[in-house]
Amino acid sequence: MSEEIFLLPDVGEGLVEAEIVTWKVKEGDVVILNQPLVDIETAKATVELPSPYAGTVVKLHGDVGDVMEVHKPLITFDVGGDGGAVGGAPESAAPVTPPTSSAPEAPTGAGREAVLVGYGVANEDGLATRTHRRKGSTPAPAPTAPSSVAAVATRPGLAPRSTPPVRLYAKQHGLDLATLTGSGRDGLITRRDVEEALSPGVAPRPTSAPVTGPTTTSHFVGRDIESWSTGAKEERIPVKGVLRAMSEAMVQSAFSAPHAAVWVRVDATRTVELLAGLKKQPNLSNVRLSPLTIVALAICDAARHFPGINSSFDAATSEVVVRRSVNLGIAADTPRGLIVPNIKGADELDLVGMATALNVLVDKARNGTTTPNEMIGTTLTITNVGPFGVDAAMPILPPGTGAILAVGQIAKAPWVVEDEIVIRHVVELALAFDHRQIDGAMASRVLSHVGAYLGDPATAMIAG
Repeated sequence: MSEEIFLLPDVGEGLVEAEIVTWKVKEGDVVILNQPLVDIETAKATVELPSPYAGTVVKLHGDVGDVMEVHKPLITFDVGGDGGAVGGAPESAAPVTPPTSSAPEAPTGAGREAVLVGYGVANEDGLATRTHRRKGSTPAPAPTAPSSVAAVATRPGLAPRSTPPVRLYAKQHGLDLATLTGSGRDGLITRRDVEEALSPGVAPRPTSAPVTGPTTTSHFVGRDIESWSTGAKEERIPVKGVLRAMSEAMVQSAFSAPHAAVWVRVDATRTVELLAGLKKQPNLSNVRLSPLTIVALAICDAARHFPGINSSFDAATSEVVVRRSVNLGIAADTPRGLIVPNIKGADELDLVGMATALNVLVDKARNGTTTPNEMIGTTLTITNVGPFGVDAAMPILPPGTGAILAVGQIAKAPWVVEDEIVIRHVVELALAFDHRQIDGAMASRVLSHVGAYLGDPATAMIAG
């Protein structure tokens, strides 16, 4: 019997602990390399950890709900005499880190990628250092050997290479991923591959609702209904994971940055009409278009004209940091609470690219598979309160950002056009900003620019 201990990895940004959400294996199970083992929840995201070994699960070092420290034992394996390596790979070979995007065609931007198995950031080959040790040994990162992800993926006995959202989507439709050939990088099976397999020649239209819409399974709503139905007088909810991260971030922002805001009401009738026309186009039948798509394009266009809005204030150096690329955060209401994942390089996207990126982000947030890399580096944010039937909001800035745009519901209302009162589709926009580096004049110009874009999006997109 040869034992290996898999230590809980730091999945990104120096996190020190994570909560066990779901075990996908039990003691005595035989697992293969890269087989999903457990879902853990950090302060930033829920992450699925794959197995760095092929072998038998000897011991699980925690129960569901336990908060585990990073670099502490998570699972003990019996890997036999070959170290659990598949196909006789040498012990020094690093385990493969599965890709963290379910849609390779969507932008991910440059920078650090989330590490699912490793003490640090993946190396240039996309491989992470080992986070496991032999029983009784001192945990230390072992050197990684050059390896080809594609070669590893084709070795016998390995599960099909894909990502959690795609595996869930395939499972929901009764499709075996082992029957597919991936079109993604190094043979990765993408959502598009699954859709084409389900409906050859015609990809099915996604049915997921926007994550920013009303939900009956949010962290508090579900609990409140349960409390009332059981007659409980009160309920105490532990503040941990995403809820704790949200609480700490909002307090930090509210008491460290001087918030200010400007509002405007906009005639968005042409936006509504444009979307209705585009949805009838056969070549866009598989693209989920929404007013949020146009709003995202509008705020990115405003950042190109007024770069100061895409900035943060560095109090340590008394400097304003202006970013030349927009990592667009979208405040998302999920069953785990409020999170703000972002689209890297959103200012470089066109209409279809933005819609695709938003839908990927929405699906992953709803499924709880947002990666740590998608939770860091936000430079500008949108919060869409319209789906809740709300006209306006005064949001708090996510820490490290200079502005956040709140978008209310688009509703029919009386509007004056050429001295005549007519019924138009009207939306209210509010821009909250950090008054240390953004003044009222800049904020007003940005909001007016966004309003003009929604007032005539077709012309704005052509001009941009």
